[in-house]
Amino acid sequence: MATSKDRSAGILLYRWGQSSLEVFIGHMGGPFWARKQDGAWSIPKGLVEGAEDLLDTAIREFEEEIGVAAPEIDYRLLGDFRYSSGKVVTIFVGESDLEVDEVHSEPITVEWPRGTGRMHTFPEIDEVRWVPLDEARSKLVKGQVPALSELESIA
Repeated sequence: MATSKDRSAGILLYRWGQSSLEVFIGHMGGPFWARKQDGAWSIPKGLVEGAEDLLDTAIREFEEEIGVAAPEIDYRLLGDFRYSSGKVVTIFVGESDLEVDEVHSEPITVEWPRGTGRMHTFPEIDEVRWVPLDEARSKLVKGQVPALSELESIA
């Protein structure tokens, strides 16, 4: 079983757009991701703290990463998705038309440039948007892409 340091939980919101299923995703902040689009987006998610309930983690992390509360809707467990690193992300889904005008993400501190010893603070997520499912397949980090097929099969 995954430990808390390699177990995360998140929320994948979806809605029906004019011609396709759309998902709500966020672009990762900081200089490493600044000029990247493909593989540089993520669902709002984060580490499970201790014995915290997985849905509670997902709801807390949504607010920390986006700066607004997760919509008060019914969430369903989509499943566990394992990254190549071994990290497991438990994803919950819900249908919503959430609109976010401005992201107010919790900051993260990282060494930048790598190897310099200089620490800088950046927003964890710097942009959010609704994207069609097919576009999300190229934008999401590789470990989250299988969640899109699972969502498509149940939505």
